[in-house]
Amino acid sequence: MTKSVAMPATDTPRTTGLNSTDGSRIRVCHVSMCLSTGGLERLLVEFARRRNQTQFETIFVALGDIGQPAVEIEELGCKVISLKDQLTGRFAKWSALRRLFIDNGIDVVHSHNTYAHFYATPAARAAGIPVAINTQHGRGCGSHWKQRLHFLMANRLADRVLAVSEDSARICRGQDRLSKGKIEPLWNGIDVNRFAYSGPVEQPHAISVARLSPEKDFSTLLKATRMVADRHPDFRLTLVGDGKERESLEKLAAELNLGGIVTFLGERSDIPELLAKSAMFVSSSSTEGISLTLLEAMAVGLPIITTSVGGNPEIVTPDVTGYLVPPGEPEQLAEAICGHLERRDTWQSMGTVARHQVEQKFHIDRMIREYESLYRSLMSESWGKV
Repeated sequence: MTKSVAMPATDTPRTTGLNSTDGSRIRVCHVSMCLSTGGLERLLVEFARRRNQTQFETIFVALGDIGQPAVEIEELGCKVISLKDQLTGRFAKWSALRRLFIDNGIDVVHSHNTYAHFYATPAARAAGIPVAINTQHGRGCGSHWKQRLHFLMANRLADRVLAVSEDSARICRGQDRLSKGKIEPLWNGIDVNRFAYSGPVEQPHAISVARLSPEKDFSTLLKATRMVADRHPDFRLTLVGDGKERESLEKLAAELNLGGIVTFLGERSDIPELLAKSAMFVSSSSTEGISLTLLEAMAVGLPIITTSVGGNPEIVTPDVTGYLVPPGEPEQLAEAICGHLERRDTWQSMGTVARHQVEQKFHIDRMIREYESLYRSLMSESWGKV
């Protein structure tokens, strides 16, 4: 794996794929803060796996940590470049990215989230790159004033800003009203074929898959689980994922006397198999963009019980594919789970409809094709202005 690159000192000529006489492919560079574990990184691996290789050449740049996703991307035949520990200071990052874009003959710079947007988009313009777009993968650009300032500054130079849900697009437009005409929703997707439909098992076993971090609010889920188990002693919950809150959550589970009821599995690579052993997917998250884990559970055919935050209402149809509850309300979450446990005759039909909705609206191939169509469209617009 390439962990660093040396930046040449002089400029070199560049041509663009759309305009070149030899029919070369459009060269796309994805820029992210990291290429380590996470939902965004999983999507970037899919960009590498599912790209149209006859029309696009794709490279990936990480400004920070790299890990297994970077390995997978390289195994799929794409170049990975890490700038971690190589650069200090804002202007050094801009300069290095500008140099990198020129040296690799990039046509389209596609940054992901605000940090990468702030560095990649100005560098793209300084390098004369025809197209620069950004995707915001959460609910808006971030809550800190510095994130919002960086978002506003980079947006001035971007051709498009994509948000992963209608909710996220609405928030992004509110955070930068001057750029609202550039901001559009483009739903995330998953590899539906990786998650074979099995439907819910008969046992009252719930599963939740997420990073154990504050925004996932697992304490609310644990409190709700105690209430559910008091009414349904055979209820079980499996938590898949790791993070800085694991120790405190395990302590809370012990305080709630949930031994034998809640199982912490940590990080796992067999998510499809674990989902197939479950009856429902539960989540108590306080914020979401478009949750890939919800989509994966629906693809397996699990009913969903989750909070009505972010893009979740765009995924879950109440009483059809699951239930939505307010965030931070363990009593209401427990009531929804208990109600679902008491309506077992609906489990299979909910799972069947859930799978169908994911296939129709949230397939990864649909997402990739929409991005590639946007690349081509914006490249054509760029050359029309020359």
